[in-house]
Amino acid sequence: MAIHNNLLALGVLAFIGLNYLILKIYRHRSHVNRLRKQGVCITPGWSWVTGHLLVFARYARKFPRDITMAIVMNEMCLEFPKTETFIVDLWPFMNVAIMTYNAEAGLLVTSKYNLPKSPTTLDTVKAIAGGPNILTMNGSDWKYWRSLLNPGFSAASLVDHTSFIVDSVNVFCRALEEKAEKGIILLDDYAVKLTFDVIMKVVMDADINYQTSDHPFALALANTEAAPSVFEARKFNPLRPIREWYNGYKMQNFVTKSVKKRFEEMKLERLVSSNKKRTSQAKSVVGMTLDSYFNEMSSKQSLEGVELAPGFLNVVAYQTRMFLLAGNDTTSSTIVFIYNTIARNPEVAAQLRQEHETVFGPDVSTIGAQLKAKPALLNDCRYTLAVIKETLRLYPPVAINMRAGLPNVSIPTLDGDKVPTEGCSVMVQPYAMQINPRIWVRPKEFLPERWLVSSDHELYPPPNAYRPFDIGPRACIGQQLTLNEMRIVVIMTMRRFDIKPAYDEFDELARKNLGLLGKLKRGIVGEGIKTFDGDRAYQTVKTGTHPSDSYPCRIELLKG
Repeated sequence: MAIHNNLLALGVLAFIGLNYLILKIYRHRSHVNRLRKQGVCITPGWSWVTGHLLVFARYARKFPRDITMAIVMNEMCLEFPKTETFIVDLWPFMNVAIMTYNAEAGLLVTSKYNLPKSPTTLDTVKAIAGGPNILTMNGSDWKYWRSLLNPGFSAASLVDHTSFIVDSVNVFCRALEEKAEKGIILLDDYAVKLTFDVIMKVVMDADINYQTSDHPFALALANTEAAPSVFEARKFNPLRPIREWYNGYKMQNFVTKSVKKRFEEMKLERLVSSNKKRTSQAKSVVGMTLDSYFNEMSSKQSLEGVELAPGFLNVVAYQTRMFLLAGNDTTSSTIVFIYNTIARNPEVAAQLRQEHETVFGPDVSTIGAQLKAKPALLNDCRYTLAVIKETLRLYPPVAINMRAGLPNVSIPTLDGDKVPTEGCSVMVQPYAMQINPRIWVRPKEFLPERWLVSSDHELYPPPNAYRPFDIGPRACIGQQLTLNEMRIVVIMTMRRFDIKPAYDEFDELARKNLGLLGKLKRGIVGEGIKTFDGDRAYQTVKTGTHPSDSYPCRIELLKG
């Protein structure tokens, strides 16, 4: 009897659950159907049962399995040249989405309307950041924290970090020298360690020397990835939440301990100082944030009574973790793609080397000292910056900018219609926008000169269509740091090394080292597509958009 009752209860629960699921599907698909009936442009092949999941899968099969979602979405964008804005329904993996690669619509989304960040944004990065941060916050919370964090990324603050960046790049160069002409290396791994050293110094004033030895925070971050995209197998791994929690605990513990220690140091400095100000200059992002906190709290109470509020500490830790991801991940991947574009365009390498010799002279060994003494020399390397900008155009490190729609807010399509955003996510597509053939001349060609020509030249970049760092009030807070760091890397390496991709050798070694199961799998499903637009170094679905297989390459030392 008891077994019968238990089975009956399970049956009732299953029935309720099934009906709830059906109701949820119906409500969601009804919303999409209403938009469709209103004449909103929608991706063909929509179904009440699967939405566009099967359609997306069909597009995805045209590309390597690990390619970034942005490139798959660009393929869908090509179907809508007359509107440049359309609906995609990938529920339950994401809310119904308005995709746009129209520059004017994108400007409305991120500037005029400044639509709030979607809750999905926090879901995507929560495993890494731990909680709300300036990437995910909205309203007054975002304004408060953005104003608090801005000083750490000011022009004056970044100049102070030039010497450390130069020293870090010198370590990077020594590592490349050690590996030169000795075999294949995975360049992305080296770039990640370089940029992590830099961002740890800028954000936390920590010298961790990750390029020469492992560090627990860096390892925890490396073992934690952003939420998987639509069809990644790891999305369904039951052990993923446990691993994310463990790595998140290690990261939060490290950051909170470091912030508490810095807080106590700064408090002591103020207590022993007669004017209640620091005896040393806080240069890190965390240091400047705590400095503002001291100023705010000591205006309300005595300095002796100022304590680090647990809520404030947690959010500082979330912000710090987000900066350590963003400042490391996007910069490192772009550095590697810069080398890849240079390798594919030898004439670019020649022009870079000529510019560097003109600005810094023939002796490569003096570049670091010159940059330390006069950081403004970076501004004399206009072609170097143009190469970086053009790389960011073709390889934007952020795949999608997602915002939440609002009632009574619509965005225009190219042909003049309006798309209501209420109940939808709005996804601005930087990659598709930055190669839109309607507004970019020779959009898929690597042409650094487009960033050097006058505004009346046909190559001159169209307004509001270049957004690797986003546009508007929420543009990337660290974009100048990233550009400075990348310029220093290119300037200090171009006349010392010749870096060439070695994918053919890498793939051949991988085939030779295949085990029995690997050979069986390859025999059944095939090797799969390995290039995009003829390039083996395509952007993948890692946390950022890193080069496939970490960019295997060979390093050659240059004479002179």
